[in-house]
Amino acid sequence: MSGRSAVAAASAAEAGQGQSRRRKGDANREAIAAAAASLFWREGYAATTLAGIAVAANVPPGNLFYYFRTKADIARAVADVFCAETEAMLQATAEDEAEPRRRLAALVSRLARSAPSRVAHGCPIALCVRDFRGDAPEASDRAAESFTMLIGFMARELGRTGQRPSLALAQARAALAEWQGGIMLAHALKDATVLSESFRRMERLLGAQ
Repeated sequence: MSGRSAVAAASAAEAGQGQSRRRKGDANREAIAAAAASLFWREGYAATTLAGIAVAANVPPGNLFYYFRTKADIARAVADVFCAETEAMLQATAEDEAEPRRRLAALVSRLARSAPSRVAHGCPIALCVRDFRGDAPEASDRAAESFTMLIGFMARELGRTGQRPSLALAQARAALAEWQGGIMLAHALKDATVLSESFRRMERLLGAQ
């Protein structure tokens, strides 16, 4: 092999190793964020430790700081996950249905799929919006963007039915409040029927029945 060929081969090998390290790094960051989201939801932000997150993510505790310097940084990553998942759900809903009322009905149906876990543990987004506020206010604001996305989607679809923008926005907010209130009460009472009733009222609010 010529000197030039050897250099090219070495460069290619280094590039491949670099890509592999980046992929592993991305996978570890995602694992840490997913583990933290689950712990924040089930145990609370204040009660969750960095060591506990590392164990749940199967990452050596000393390596955690390579990816996130503080717990607030992890909170921001969790908030980003909420926003990405909400955006993906809304995009899938829009792709599945073209007619606005059917889109709204499909959205309620998608939200209802998570009812058992919400009754058991509450809403992970709402809990994090509240719990992040003191230590990680930027993460709290970012998590709340998930609700803004949902309201915006519902308001746009209601607007497509001919409703005035102000009325569409008010009804979208009312629908979100109905969903969140239903989750809170169903969780407090450990009664899934409370949340089922909220979903039916959401459908009426959105004209999605």
